[in-house]
Amino acid sequence: MMGTLATVMAGKKIPTPESLYWTDVEGDIENVSGVLKITTIRVKYHLKATEEKMADAKECFSNYITRCPAAQSVIGCIKIEDELIFEK
Repeated sequence: MMGTLATVMAGKKIPTPESLYWTDVEGDIENVSGVLKITTIRVKYHLKATEEKMADAKECFSNYITRCPAAQSVIGCIKIEDELIFEK
């Protein structure tokens, strides 16, 4: 997911080296009818971007998930919660 968003942002000339772009990821594992299942994945994307690039980054974030093989493989089975946080 992180790589797909970075690829989409690269198309808008938004740099994503480790010093400017990182994620925090958490998940929930629950007992569902006696079987442990991953039920939710939460991804917080952190981005340091110029003011001029923030609108482009928001646009990329709004549609990257439809292009993401990993997300598309689990949507419907695992809830994905994501957010984009602009850092200073």
